[in-house]
Amino acid sequence: MRPQIVPKSAHKPKSVYAQTLAKLRPAILGVLALSAATNVLMLTGSIYMLQVYDRVLTSGSMPTLYGLFAIVIILYGFLLVYDALRARLLSRVALRIDANLAKASFGHWLDTGLPDDSKQDTSQPLRDVETLRKVIASPITAAIFDLPFVPIFLVVLFIIHPWLGILTITGVGIAALIALGNRLITAKSIDRTTTSDNTEREFTEKSRRNAESIIGMGMQRAVTQRWSGLHNEMLSSSQAGSDPADVLASASRAFRMLLQSAILTLGAVLVLQGQITAGMIIAASILSGRVLAPIDQMIGQWRTVGRAMSAHKRLRDVFASGTDEPAYIDLPDPTGQITVTNLTKLTPRRPGTDSSQILSGISFELAPGDGLGVIGSSASGKSTLARLIVGASQPDEGEIRLDGATPDQWNPDVFGRFIGYLPQSVELIPGTIRDNISRFQPDISDEEVIAAARMTGVHDMILGLPEGYATRLGFAGDPTPLSGGQIQRIGLARAVCGMPKLVVMDEPNSNLDIAGDQALTKTIAALRAAGTAVIVMAHRPSALASLDKLMVLDKGKIKLFGDKDSILAPSQKHTEPDAPAKTPAEPQPSAFVRATHGSRIAQQAGPQRLRGVS
Repeated sequence: MRPQIVPKSAHKPKSVYAQTLAKLRPAILGVLALSAATNVLMLTGSIYMLQVYDRVLTSGSMPTLYGLFAIVIILYGFLLVYDALRARLLSRVALRIDANLAKASFGHWLDTGLPDDSKQDTSQPLRDVETLRKVIASPITAAIFDLPFVPIFLVVLFIIHPWLGILTITGVGIAALIALGNRLITAKSIDRTTTSDNTEREFTEKSRRNAESIIGMGMQRAVTQRWSGLHNEMLSSSQAGSDPADVLASASRAFRMLLQSAILTLGAVLVLQGQITAGMIIAASILSGRVLAPIDQMIGQWRTVGRAMSAHKRLRDVFASGTDEPAYIDLPDPTGQITVTNLTKLTPRRPGTDSSQILSGISFELAPGDGLGVIGSSASGKSTLARLIVGASQPDEGEIRLDGATPDQWNPDVFGRFIGYLPQSVELIPGTIRDNISRFQPDISDEEVIAAARMTGVHDMILGLPEGYATRLGFAGDPTPLSGGQIQRIGLARAVCGMPKLVVMDEPNSNLDIAGDQALTKTIAALRAAGTAVIVMAHRPSALASLDKLMVLDKGKIKLFGDKDSILAPSQKHTEPDAPAKTPAEPQPSAFVRATHGSRIAQQAGPQRLRGVS
């Protein structure tokens, strides 16, 4: 009976994002409570002005003034404490969001880098998390929490005089319409600006990574013009939303000042009519300003708020398909028995087109220590097969089993220890040479790293570098001191570190010289001798020297599969028993050469060279 994954629960789980927001509810309630206290204490100024004008100035009592001022000092002290606590709590909320989502966002970002188009999207969760963190910790969030307490100031205005409250409510309504107009006008612009900005950043990053080709082939002007077009498009979409937003923000500020003047005018009329006192005019002016302050601040920072709302929606969609973390069974270490059954991979379906098959019905088995060479013409599906076997891409049909278990039955961190993979294009991760060979695993010992380097023949080369295994690679300001062949050999050392049970190599000798080819042959032989199953996707016949099985792919299907020597053996023409002997003819092409009539190996090597491969 095969191992099973035991789920923790049968209920539909919340996404990581939803769980993070749920955990932050107590902190949000705390911010709300502090906002209530802060807004109540902000009545201090208007009440103090009211008492000074209506009580102190009329009575001329200095003790009353000193007493009132002492109370004001105490209340503003509490305001300072509560406001600081609110700002600190908001910053902690922002950090908690980042801490809870950063790893998951980075994992999602890595997934979008896989060469599987079904996983490609334009979301950038790391940048969205950063946007949320910055906005939540900014003063605009405090202004948003002030909005629910605007009615407190309106109630006080109505107590002073109903007409003052009505005038302020009218002003709030007009300010809200301005804010709504700002939202409607800039919403599409914000989305377009975000998309354009992401496109420009991606083009910039990839252009820098291809600087060698761009400069070497004189493409600077053309690439710069293309970047300039993308940059101008981003600026244009940004400006298209910025112009009306700036106008509306200015209108909001001007209206706020006009409303305060209108409050003073109405207050003066009411004083002249004997309905309110002179001190109430100043208090009403301060209160109306407090009513409009958060609204005015939101209008002025609406583009920032809009970016945060867009980031929130994207993160919610990215993490929408949350699942419970399965409880993996601790399976025994695999021996290297590989079974591939009916493996099929389709091209991504585009609007108006049908999917075509990249691979179709691939089935084979490998025992521990087997070595399989996979050959075929370009676009025959070799690299796709390599990615499917190591789990960097998912099949549309079929399955892959390691010692009878599918990859999803293993804990991914554990499963990765048993897999070695050398992709067709090798890029080292910023870190030291030791970090890269050890796969950044802290529990990989120096002895294992050195053993992998010795096996692949790069130990002496590494020791020849000024800093040896501590040589930094990929960091800004640290030019990589390695050639393409050396990088490929370090990538091979990374693949074999820890002696995994399955090693897949895609064009492992594409950048190697004769010494590198010889080291590769010895590495494959050593892996097989240790019981590791090795699969090599190859164009050059030298990569097949230490392998015992061969697969020929043609248009995504297996054309030949079997013992390498049998496939590479030259064909023999059988003659009749009584036929006279003939002069020996030239050796005939092998079955392999006939099967791969268009392949690079057949064209470069010919039957004589292939016959010598063993």
